[in-house]
Formats: sequence, C-alpha cells, structure tokens
Amino acid sequence: MESNSIAIQAHELTKKFGAFTAVDQISVEVRRGELFGLLGPNGAGKTTLTRMLTTLLAPTSGSAQVAGEDVVRAPGRVRERIGVIPQALTSDLDLTGWENVDIYGEFYGIGRRQRHERAARLIGMVGLSDRQHDRVATYSGGMRRRLEIARGLIHSPQVLFLDEPTIGLDPQSRRAVWDLLEQLRRETGLTIALTTHYMDEAETLCDRIAIVDVGKIIALGTPTELKSMIKGSDRIELEVDGAAAAAANLIRAQTYAYQVTVSPQGPITVTVDDGAHVMPRLIAQIDAAGFRVTSIKLERMSLEDVFIRVTGRSLRDEPPKKVGFFNLGMGMPPPPGRR
Repeated sequence: MESNSIAIQAHELTKKFGAFTAVDQISVEVRRGELFGLLGPNGAGKTTLTRMLTTLLAPTSGSAQVAGEDVVRAPGRVRERIGVIPQALTSDLDLTGWENVDIYGEFYGIGRRQRHERAARLIGMVGLSDRQHDRVATYSGGMRRRLEIARGLIHSPQVLFLDEPTIGLDPQSRRAVWDLLEQLRRETGLTIALTTHYMDEAETLCDRIAIVDVGKIIALGTPTELKSMIKGSDRIELEVDGAAAAAANLIRAQTYAYQVTVSPQGPITVTVDDGAHVMPRLIAQIDAAGFRVTSIKLERMSLEDVFIRVTGRSLRDEPPKKVGFFNLGMGMPPPPGRR
C-alpha cells in the first residue's frame, strides 16, 4: 500500500507497565477515509494502543505514524492533524455549546472569523443549532457527545479518534451518533478510528475491525471476512414433512454440510458456509429425493460468535463507570504547543 494512502501505521508497537504488557507488538495499517474499529473486552489493550497513537503515552518499543507524522519524534505535528473524543464527557458544563466549540478552536490558534464559520457549520452538522447558546449543563448525554464531536473537528483534523463513543447512551442517542459518524466519513473523507466493546456498533459502522485481546490483534478484516474465517459460519434450520431422519442423512452426504443435527420434535439444523447460496441447492436436493420442505430459515454468524470462537470466551460488557476529571479513559492530547 502506498504511504500516502495510509492514515495510521503501527509497526510492532508495544507498551509495558513494569512486568505487565498492555500492548504486545501490534502492527496494523488504516487506510485514509476508512472507518476502522478496535473491538475487544475491557482491559484488552484498545485504549492503551489508542493513547500511544494520540501521543498520550510513549511506546516502550516499536513505531507508529499518524497522518504522516511520527508519534514519538513529532507529537506536536500529530496533534495538529488529529481530533480526539475521549470516553469521558469533557465539555465545560458552565459554558454554552457554542462557547465550548469556539474556545477549543482558539486553543488551536484559528482566527476569529474562520473559527466562527467552522463552529456554525459543525454545530449545524451535529444538529445542535437551536441549542448552541444554552449551557451544556442542560444537554442530554447524547447531545454532549455530539457537541464534543463538533469540538474535536474544529481544527479540520485528518484523523478522528473516538474511545467508546456511545457508552452509557440510550438507544436513540446511540443511533444519532452512528448516523453522524457515517455522515462525516461520507461527506468529508475523514479517517475515523474508534474503540468499542459493542458488537452491533462495530458491525454497523466499521469498514474493517481488529479484534484485540490480551494486547494483541487476534483477528483483522471486514465484518464479512471475520465471519468467513469460521468454517460453518451460517446455520440453516429446516423442517421436512415426514422422514426427517432420512432427509438428515441425505444432507449429511453433501460436501457443503459441516454438521447436521436432528431431533424427534425439532427441525433439522445444518451448519454451512455461504448459507444464502446453499439454501436453494439444499431445497432442490430434498425435493428431488421425494421429501417436502415445510419451513426453512437462515441464521448468520454474528461478530459475537466470531469473538467467542477466536478468544474462547464471551465479550464482557461492563456498565459505564463514573469518571472523574483525572481519569478520562483514552484522554485528550493538548493542542499543539500546550502540555
């Protein structure tokens, strides 16, 4: 891949805290304009990896470049080119929405006229124009998250990092944030990297997903590619009018069937690859043998199924924690020139 098409590049990136290895020789590339997800349980190393990519933590070893700049040798230039939305809500409750965005633009040295033009456009994009002059203390959690995305874009970054962007939000607010991220990528070509432990969020939003566990990337690909890694990723359930055991034996003889089970009172269950293409063939073969399919349904493997297969355990969803000012999850790097 040509270097000018890569937004994020890590090579054997490692972070140790004493004897504990939080990130273990991770190598990955993210293309420009891609919405890339880091999926994994709490403690897997997602946030530590992102803190290194956003210059908040120095790697123990390895290297990384973000938006064409080295995170160790040129952290200030990296900060000029990235936006960071930490897990904790960090907007100032005593300021209005407009003031929160405007003052952040001032930190980046953006002139008043340009800053105000950008603020008005971004606040409109996140759907807060009618509430921009209200104190943020009056906003819902979803409104604050959208405001902070606008704030993180005020300096026109090339790469936007988000850490658990919808944790603690109600379903309607989560959907609003998803729609906003998809709009941003579609309209601006922005590269977006997000960490999450919500399966549906990763599958809905991401072009590619890295499944992270114990500090390593253990699987990487599009949602479809990740599912195709598992043999027998689709499950077909069908009921046959009489002679279910004979029909099951017929199916077992087919090369596309990995596993066939049948119970006296239940349907025949068949695990296959690419079930949508197998189903017509399966029905035709059963009909040709003199049996009649009375019902059939296809269930596709979910990302959670993939995660269980590759890690051997379920993804742990923990309730959101109260976070103080000095414990901001991924955190937010200071603007260039400020430490």
